[in-house]
Amino acid sequence: MNRLQDKHVLITGASSGIGETLAHHLAAKRAIPILVARTESKLVQTVNEIEQRYHIKAYYYAVDITDRQQWKETLDEMLMEIGELDAVINNAGLGFFERFDQLDWSEIEKMIQLNLKSLFFTTYHLLPHLLKNKPAHIVNIGSQAGKVPTPKSSIYSATKASVISFSNALRMELEDKVSVTSVNIGPVKTAFFDQADPDGTYQKSIQSIMLDPNDVAAKITTALFTKKREINLPVWMNAGGKLYQTFPRLMEKLLKPAFNKK
Repeated sequence: MNRLQDKHVLITGASSGIGETLAHHLAAKRAIPILVARTESKLVQTVNEIEQRYHIKAYYYAVDITDRQQWKETLDEMLMEIGELDAVINNAGLGFFERFDQLDWSEIEKMIQLNLKSLFFTTYHLLPHLLKNKPAHIVNIGSQAGKVPTPKSSIYSATKASVISFSNALRMELEDKVSVTSVNIGPVKTAFFDQADPDGTYQKSIQSIMLDPNDVAAKITTALFTKKREINLPVWMNAGGKLYQTFPRLMEKLLKPAFNKK
């Protein structure tokens, strides 16, 4: 039995990268993707591709999810229009890779607003609806940076560590009601780095180890409506993270050249 068929799945940050790729993977499994991002033209293009290729209905909402009132109104409109929601994938996020003292305060606020506050609010506003459906699932996109902080990612790492902690606590609170999965990934070949690493220096240094968004999307799609606790990619990086938790001083010394690639 295809457990994803006819399931309504909301994806934030769906205009490119992992979000857009996820929409296609879900549609291929006959799930109904609900795409959210700021850029309407990209959402329209993706929805048209999905409907033509997979012959299913897809939805989109162009909205800035950091605008609390606008996002609340859009969510209420969505619930009224669609009527059903089975899963939420909190994928929207951004990073600015720079030393803390070199960041603009506006950049710090943007990371906290999108990576944390918007994720919290989306989950909070939709949770009563998800609790009415079974099975239901919340997927939060974290990062390996939330487990192993590195120079020039102090705020980004802090936001992703919070996402992981939030997911772990929420999972216990919602046990046997709503599944909660955190997706903790290393660098992925997406437009995320256009903002995080505008000159491309970091991307070039890690090009050989960057994840394919299709692989990430496939793992998430497979985990939906299961009790999967975490998805950690790549495996070797997650193993390094476990060593870091046990021997932080040693690992910081050994990995200093890698940590300073940003």
